[in-house]
Amino acid sequence: MDKKIEKKPWWHYKKIGCYLLAVAALVTLYAVVYRDSGTSRLNVQKERLSVDTVATGIFQEFIPVSGVVQPIKTVFLDAMEGGRVEELFVEDGSVVKKGQAILRLVNTDLQSSYLNQEASLVAQINQIRSTSVMMEQQSLNLREQALDVDYRITQLRKTVERNKSLIEDNIISQVEYELSEDEFNHLKRRRKMLQLTMEKDSMFQEMQQRQMESSIDLMERNLDFAKQSLDNLLIKAPISGQLSSLSKEIGELITRGENIAQIDLLTNYKIRARIDEYYISRIFTSQKGSFQFDGQSFEVEIKKIYPAVSNGGFEVDLVFTQTPPRSIKRGQTLPIRLALSDESEALLLARGSFYQSTGGNWVYIVDPETNTARKQEIKVGKQNPNYYEILEGLKPGDIVITTGYDNYNEKEELILN
Repeated sequence: MDKKIEKKPWWHYKKIGCYLLAVAALVTLYAVVYRDSGTSRLNVQKERLSVDTVATGIFQEFIPVSGVVQPIKTVFLDAMEGGRVEELFVEDGSVVKKGQAILRLVNTDLQSSYLNQEASLVAQINQIRSTSVMMEQQSLNLREQALDVDYRITQLRKTVERNKSLIEDNIISQVEYELSEDEFNHLKRRRKMLQLTMEKDSMFQEMQQRQMESSIDLMERNLDFAKQSLDNLLIKAPISGQLSSLSKEIGELITRGENIAQIDLLTNYKIRARIDEYYISRIFTSQKGSFQFDGQSFEVEIKKIYPAVSNGGFEVDLVFTQTPPRSIKRGQTLPIRLALSDESEALLLARGSFYQSTGGNWVYIVDPETNTARKQEIKVGKQNPNYYEILEGLKPGDIVITTGYDNYNEKEELILN
């Protein structure tokens, strides 16, 4: 038996609509209340964000610097004397040995001066020899006079003694005796005078001899200096190495002190790097650095610091602590990672542009379950070009938005769509 279906009245559908409107009103009211409850929100497209997961790892503070490979030692060749290039023995870029001739200069003024000094020295030596002969002759004359006086004194002594006995026997007169005695005394006084003269002459000759020897020695040294100047016209390699920057040509005039070339010692290399002056107080000798080359890591250390600051930076020399790469070349540029601290374990967060927005004071932490990101205060320690050291506010596994926050107006929460 069929059952009669009753048609629902129109007011029944109206009741359902009222229910729906009430639910919508409640949802709207809840949204308004939630919005006004103190939490500010902003919808953000997830695809435009970069995030990083906080993790524990090895942290080291370092700065990237760029260094240029240079020979471990470079010797500059400067002209000790000026002159005209007469002969070239090697070409630029050649490998030379210590003492090997590189080029020869000619200087007629130096050659003429050397010959004049040599002639003057010979003349002075001859004059000194003549003076020595004259002084020796004078000494011989004085000694001869002394011998003659000694002989006459001996003879007169005998005469005086004989006359003394004769005058006692009244054989000779008193006058004759006195004359012989006076002559004897005169000769003795003359002998004393000759002795003083000979002593003075000996002292004078000795002084003259020293002066003449000193004069000759001075002239010989001047001559040696002039000869050295001539020898300096032949430019030789002071060390073994590779010759470079030799651009002189035969016939070219070179002034005294002018740079001729340079020789690079190729047994080892150093790296000249430029560092921002901001780090000058944190740079010291023996500080370590490293770089990658041909798939291998090489360690270097600071050997010398140049304190002069120019154009906002200063320079340092780094040397290899091990055998340098075989294929390394002079003038090559290397990216060096210069350590400012030792390695230590720390909580790490990748660098990002958010730091410029917050100064490292807070970040947004992502909640994957709710697709939201909330604001979290943090404390950042040291940093390097790759990571920040997190001291407070984060834990391992936290997901942090690392892109810039400039467009978020410091909202408390981000809704990720």
